Amino acid sequence: MIAPARSAARRSFARRTPGALALLAALALLPARAPAQIDVKNHAPLQVGAQPVTVHTAFGGFILGYDIDQAGREGVLAEGLTLPDGNHDVAVETFDQRTGKITHIVVQELDSKNDYVTLGVVGKHTGLVEFEHVTDLFVDQRIYYVMNPLSAAAFTGQWTPPFTRNDIIEEVSRAQDVTQTVFLAAHNAGGGGTRLLSSNVPANTFGPLITVTHPDFAPNHSPRLALDSAHNQAILAALGSNPFGPPTLGKVNLATGATTTFNGVGIGYVNGLAVDSETGVACTSTEIDFRIEIYDLATQTGFAVVLPKALSQAHSGQDVQLDRLNKLFLVGQPISSTAPTGSSVHVFDEQGKLVRSIDGLQLPASPALLALCPRTRTCFVVKAPDLNELQSFSY
Repeated sequence: MIAPARSAARRSFARRTPGALALLAALALLPARAPAQIDVKNHAPLQVGAQPVTVHTAFGGFILGYDIDQAGREGVLAEGLTLPDGNHDVAVETFDQRTGKITHIVVQELDSKNDYVTLGVVGKHTGLVEFEHVTDLFVDQRIYYVMNPLSAAAFTGQWTPPFTRNDIIEEVSRAQDVTQTVFLAAHNAGGGGTRLLSSNVPANTFGPLITVTHPDFAPNHSPRLALDSAHNQAILAALGSNPFGPPTLGKVNLATGATTTFNGVGIGYVNGLAVDSETGVACTSTEIDFRIEIYDLATQTGFAVVLPKALSQAHSGQDVQLDRLNKLFLVGQPISSTAPTGSSVHVFDEQGKLVRSIDGLQLPASPALLALCPRTRTCFVVKAPDLNELQSFSY
């Protein structure tokens, strides 16, 4: 039996060394479906678009978080350029989604121990950036700046959640068309733990701070997060109590903290999760068995689908994002199973049917955000190995 491989901290796009093949006997126990056949004429695998957009960081540093405004023209990223003395030049920048050009340097610090992290576009047109103040190699202050609207290309205020400096935001829900955003934080003091917080970021209002007590959602299980806005609940998915067994999924009431859990399908760590609140369908990707899983959240049932032509754990999927407008799930795959080299993104409908595969990408091994714009059917991803540029593709 192989050891369950897991990438390094999510904030660094660390390179993952793929594990060995999962046991076929274990895979045979899963209620799996083979990938649906692709209509070669109409849905052949695509290379990156003929005119993809490339975004280069302004100073050549590595990217510390990025996102795009799905209802606007701007994108936002943070960067850090390592200097010979071990400090960094750090900055937050906006860019034009159509051209890839950096449009504004929002803030910059030279030769600094501090850093900025782009947490995402949260709600309509609103960017959120975390500033980490560092003293003697330790973060002693976390400040959250709001850019509302993102097109202002300036910090317009602060978001003031009831987090402490020991609460590290690991996951942010990605539904920009609703006012509510959910944050998952790992509390790294005392006994540790996982915390959830819902917020209307532009209004700087908050739901209750919820401590998740189920052991399968502890930080060492790397829980993934999505928002089910139709039922005011967070959906969690994480490694189960048996690392070679199915993952655990949970529904957390964001008003009361009440949690219900059920066993999922698949094997190993959950690398990605997305939820369509309108249909109650969720999609996950799992590490060991190189599959995605489609769930009906109402009935708490699901089935697994092998990623196209995938043969080993090396072909496992990573980030999963929902295009709610077109009812599609996009799954990042750092080591392509449909091309001889590079990375791919596979597009599935909500019934688990493979729509197409986009080859010719260069994704990092650690889960990297697929920043979607459903109205234009385009996506931005960070490019490995230097991590100092974004590339776009159409799907």
